[in-house]
Amino acid sequence: TPPYRFIMDRSHLQLWEECSGIIRNNISPEQYKYWFEPVTSLDFSNGELHISVPSAFFKEHIEDTFLPIMKLALRRVYGPEVKLFYHYEQVKDRPDTQVKEAGLTASPAVGRKGADLFRAPVDPAFDSQLNPRYTFENYCGSSSNKIARAIGEAIANNPKVKTFNPLFVFGPPGVGKTHLIQAIGIKIRENNPRARVLYVSARLFESQFTVAQRNGKINEFINFYQSIDALIVDDIQDLIGKESTQKTFFHIFNHLHLNQKQIVLSSDCCPTDLKGMPDRLLSRFKWGMTVELERPDLLLRREVLQLRADQDGLSLSKEVMDFIAENVTDSVRELEGVVVSLLAHATVLNREVTVDLARHVLSNVVKMQKSASINFEMVTQGVASHYNIDPDAIFTKSRKREISDARQMVMYLAKKHAKMPLTAIGTRLSRTHATVLYACKNIEERLPFEKQLQEDVAAIEKSFLE
Repeated sequence: TPPYRFIMDRSHLQLWEECSGIIRNNISPEQYKYWFEPVTSLDFSNGELHISVPSAFFKEHIEDTFLPIMKLALRRVYGPEVKLFYHYEQVKDRPDTQVKEAGLTASPAVGRKGADLFRAPVDPAFDSQLNPRYTFENYCGSSSNKIARAIGEAIANNPKVKTFNPLFVFGPPGVGKTHLIQAIGIKIRENNPRARVLYVSARLFESQFTVAQRNGKINEFINFYQSIDALIVDDIQDLIGKESTQKTFFHIFNHLHLNQKQIVLSSDCCPTDLKGMPDRLLSRFKWGMTVELERPDLLLRREVLQLRADQDGLSLSKEVMDFIAENVTDSVRELEGVVVSLLAHATVLNREVTVDLARHVLSNVVKMQKSASINFEMVTQGVASHYNIDPDAIFTKSRKREISDARQMVMYLAKKHAKMPLTAIGTRLSRTHATVLYACKNIEERLPFEKQLQEDVAAIEKSFLE
């Protein structure tokens, strides 16, 4: 006689105890302790079993990991037609529809309206992990970062406006992403000292998650992050390939966004280029505002040099300033490093900071530009001349192999020597940002292995100096 024939003679708690006993005998003690001891039975009637779980993440992990054994146990105790419903507390009503999965109906139930269960009391000692130096006052501006800065200040000064939530800032290393996103956090705290603002790198987030998982503290980990008012995550691309961490971050993101909490993310590439990130996360990254930080233009490089020199008490002549700004073109971080090196050399050697001293320092710190006047037109002419084609053909939609190869070479050299942003190169050639990025990566990956390509690049670069 099937066991479920006698279920009406026992309470729902006794039935769940029998069911969980079957599960306990088929998984490790640690797994049962972490994932099933917190689960309780709420009711069983009319073939529907209602259980309580701590969170949506909990429900998803149980189904992803233990669904086969759960199906076996549920059907053995409750019968083959049992329907399973999960209940977990939520802050707001969400019209989630029922989801069929492996023959069991799983539907999240709504908790108490308006009850923010994850809201922690304000703690004056709460560490936001923000660097006090990274303020808007210390953030130099120019046309290369004007839009990003304006949006960042709008978020910080008016947190009730969620048009830019999430804010996704991307750009190459050293262009000021970390400074900008931390400046947003600092300004939010200045305007609202009670706000729980947290800056964290994606690698630290992943490390914290791993430790929490190992110690059975996943719920505490999630509850902490869901209590944050403004979450700032740097280098989000470092979560690529971390499936368990991605899943957890997805639930944290959903909770914060649902409750109008600000999310700020940074990456070295735009969301569409984050290969290996789940589509459901990528779609959420695009919900708000995506903005690019371009490589610093000449005006910004001069401002950064002047600000850092003033902070360090270093006197730089206009001649020295111009020399450095014209030769250190890739990164704000490199510019700051040059000032530090100049100060050290001038102090130790007791020398005045001259162009010669700057040239000596730069030779050890960065690869100097052989020519500060290379522009897009020079690149186009040099490539066309080398491949013996009409320069105008590069701007057409032609897909002929020789034209396409030349066009990719123009993209690569314009990025390398003219220091043009990918979007600007794409605009000149009527191509998308993604197309330019692919072309540059294609040549960079082929160069170490193709001697002819190496010779082509060297010959074209040599023509720039003639």
